[in-house]
Parts: sequence; structure tokens; C-alpha cells
Amino acid sequence: MKIVALFPGQGSQKVGMGKDLSEADPRARAVYARADAVVAADFSTLCFEGPAETLTRTYNAQPALLAHSAAVWAMVRDVVAKQMVAAAGHSLGEFTAYYAAGSLELDEALQLVRERGQLMFDAGQNVPGTMAAILGADLTFVDAVCEQASAAPDGGLVVAANYNSPAQVVISGTRAGVEKAMQLSRDAGAKRTTALEVSGAFHSPLMTPAREGLMAALTRVSFRRPLVPIYANVSAQAISDAALGRELLLEQLDSPVLWTDVVLQLAADFPDALFVEIGNGSVLTKLVQRIAPHVQTAPCGTPQEIAALLERVAS
Repeated sequence: MKIVALFPGQGSQKVGMGKDLSEADPRARAVYARADAVVAADFSTLCFEGPAETLTRTYNAQPALLAHSAAVWAMVRDVVAKQMVAAAGHSLGEFTAYYAAGSLELDEALQLVRERGQLMFDAGQNVPGTMAAILGADLTFVDAVCEQASAAPDGGLVVAANYNSPAQVVISGTRAGVEKAMQLSRDAGAKRTTALEVSGAFHSPLMTPAREGLMAALTRVSFRRPLVPIYANVSAQAISDAALGRELLLEQLDSPVLWTDVVLQLAADFPDALFVEIGNGSVLTKLVQRIAPHVQTAPCGTPQEIAALLERVAS
């Protein structure tokens, strides 16, 4: 069975994630031991017990999600890696995808996303911004609304940041720009607009001040050729070159996530593969089902889901 591995991004975190994995398997416990050594001495306690307000801070949420996916990966790798034909991740998840594909060591991956999260948090503090989801409107509609809001006297900079599905786009920018775009979207017939609780305008030009720091962090780590192609957020193309992969991870910081295009390309290249979401929750599984309903999907983030996946793959 061919497997396409998908790794979730920020927003999928929740208090308690990974505790069941750590209790169930020494390989998962070893991952969290490394997280405690690399990120913070009590990091696993934060993941398992919270508080939620601290866990959801960008510089904590990013390594927490990578650690959770890495713990799942440790439990399935011996079986799944042999059948994995490609991987992708949503925003932060793209870093996890490179880890699973052998481009990064665990310690390096944890430290890298911790730094990325801190840089993004700091950029959001220095130049405040926000994000919102626009539902029930196509991509062209949202692009036009953002352009109109950016030019409005009572608006401000706002861009499409995450093309999550044909009917769900996340916008990002200044608070005035995002609020104006939400208003214009509702006036033009969008089904719903939802403000997101974030610490900055991610995947927008407001993150550009963090580029220098992220470039330095990416340069410090060893970055090897991935064992399988990684489908990049910024281009939806399959990447097998280490230097290009590193470059696109930097570009991703202030560029939109083309998740719809990523899934469509993967579905075209591997129509018979099982698309497995390796990490907490099922956000990506649901998006894949909306974007490419003909492909097979499976969430894999709990001991029960891991057992079901391994049984399915072995049968």
C-alpha cells in the first residue's frame, strides 16, 4: 500500500496531546524526553497538563505539535516508512515532514521550530496583526476582497494566507485590514467569517522581519536530501533537493500556504495512496476529504488510531 504522510500545523494543538502515546510506548516517551532536553525541562508536562493559554503560544505550540507527530512517527515508522511515497505538512507541519523524511534529526527539528515560533511571536508583538477564516467563498473572491480591503481608507494590509480548501481561505494582515476584509466578505455573500486567536499575521508580509532570524536558524542545522519528495506549501511541487527545501521553508514564512494545490497535486500523483494524517486531530484529514474526496484517508494520532493503521497497512 502506498502512503502519503501528512503533518498538521498550528491550531491542532490541545492540552493532553501525547500523554496517551507516552504512557503506551517507550518510543514515544523517548521523543518527549528529547523535547524536555531541547525545548524546556518541563515541556512534556506543558503538553500533557497545560495550561492551554501557555501551550497555544506560538513558540510552544510549534514544538509541541512537532513532538506529538514525532512520537506517532516513532511508533509507526518501522512499518509506514517502507510504504511512504511522499509527504507534506501544513505550515509548521512541513518542517515535521522533512524530519520524518530524514532531512533533520529530532533535536535539530525541535530547536528549529522553537526558534521559528519565537521569531513569529516576536514579529507579531512588534507589528501587531491578526487572521480570520472566510468560509463559503472561492479563492478568486477572497483575493479580490483582500485587494479591496487593502486599498480602502478604513482598511489596511491584508492577504490570503492559507488556501485550505476550495471553500475555506484564511486571511492575514493588520487588524484594520482583516476586519475590513471580513466585512466586505459578508456583504458580498460569504457564508461565514471567523476571527482566529493568533499572536500575529502569519504567512503575510508582516512576518518578513522574522526572515533573517529564520534564515540563520535554517543555516545552522544539517539539512539532508529527503528520502521521499516533500510537496512544498509555497509551490505545491515535489521537492527532493535539500538546498531547495531549505529555501522554500524560509519562503513559506511570509508566503501563502497553497494547501488546496498541494492536496490536488498529491492526489493526481498518487490517486491510489492512503493519505495518513500523522499527528494530533483530524483537521488535514477533513480538508483532504473536501478537496479530493476520491482518495483514501486515515487520521493517526492516538494509540487506537495507530493500531488501526498498522492493521490496515499489514492486511
